[in-house]
Amino acid sequence: MRRKTSPPRRQRRVALPVLFVFLIGSGVLRIGLTASHALDAATAAPAAAAEPGPSCTADEEGLRTMLEELTSRDAALKEREARIVIREKAVALAVSEAEKRIATLEEAEAKLSATLAQADQAAEKDVDRLVAVYEKMKPKVAATLFSEMEPDFAAGFLARMRPDAAAAIMAGLDPKTAYAISVMFAGRNAAAPKS
Repeated sequence: MRRKTSPPRRQRRVALPVLFVFLIGSGVLRIGLTASHALDAATAAPAAAAEPGPSCTADEEGLRTMLEELTSRDAALKEREARIVIREKAVALAVSEAEKRIATLEEAEAKLSATLAQADQAAEKDVDRLVAVYEKMKPKVAATLFSEMEPDFAAGFLARMRPDAAAAIMAGLDPKTAYAISVMFAGRNAAAPKS
């Protein structure tokens, strides 16, 4: 396998100074050109100032135009900034109002939940009392009442009763009514998830 050989040291020693000379020459040329432009501008300025008359040069007119444009842009930016500040204040006020309303709604929701819980407890107590009344009634009288109820309504009461009281009432019902109540009673938890 052949190895690549690097250029001889002598060639490398010559190339570096040549590059250095080119870089220095480029820098001198640039400085010379810049200096000549600066000298031309410096000699032209007193000559232009010595000329009489109200007319201004094209450069001065361009600067005035640019200054006017910058001034109008600055005014537009200040106006836009003022509008943004006003919008930010309006948004902050709206957020504050929204937070107050949310707090009021949360408080109302908590009160409503407490009221609903009380109402549920009161309704539960009422149903428990009614179940106790039906359990203490004579089965024949209770069966007459249960035969007038809707089957799903009657099944709800029978589900809460002691099994012996519910059986006595079911025995006193018409067979069709007892069957309808039994179907409702059996199907009450059919839709419940099974584990």
